[in-house]
Amino acid sequence: MKKAIRRALFHLAVAAGPALVVLLGKTWRIRWIGGEHLERCRREGGAVIYALWHGRLLPLTFSHRNRGIQILISRHSDGEIIRRITKKLGCGAVRGSTGKRGGEAIRELVRRGRAGADLAITPDGPRGPRYRAQPGVVIIAQRSGLPILPLASACSRGRVFSSWDRFQVPAPFAKVVIGYGEPIRVPPELSDEEFDRHVRLVEERIRKLTGDADEMCGRRREFT
Repeated sequence: MKKAIRRALFHLAVAAGPALVVLLGKTWRIRWIGGEHLERCRREGGAVIYALWHGRLLPLTFSHRNRGIQILISRHSDGEIIRRITKKLGCGAVRGSTGKRGGEAIRELVRRGRAGADLAITPDGPRGPRYRAQPGVVIIAQRSGLPILPLASACSRGRVFSSWDRFQVPAPFAKVVIGYGEPIRVPPELSDEEFDRHVRLVEERIRKLTGDADEMCGRRREFT
């Protein structure tokens, strides 16, 4: 009985999720910031690696839908729901993480990035710690040659869940700020110290951008 209920909820989420995201997103008052950073990346080579916090993902599935972005998604059961929903929103997916199938997932993302696709990675996912960047995004940037472009969202009001990532769902008709940060280019060869410095730089820039977006929405910065 429990398995049947879980299957029913799974199919309901997959069937209704994309339409609900679009319906909700069309009510938001979206303000874009930092567009010049994306434009510069397009002029200099094309594709980018979007790097964003896991808990700020929802508004970006609406604002960046139907762009063919290839997203790194965990292989656990919740990841399959996300994969199917994002597919209906016009995104691709690579299943894996640093814990499971990490090497294979990185190789596939690098292949797709070299072929010209934008990539999207949540450096603190799939299970945290929240707002702490893991090294995978820098490895992918090294091997693909693509710049890392910080990406953030914030909302004036909405629901914040008690999950590890403090997942945010903007309320209908909320003000939503979506911002791009200064891109980070990663050399193919780095010492261990330089590599760690690039990981921290990714973390610092996403944190700052997210904090700036929070302030523009009238919310307190979660960090300095």
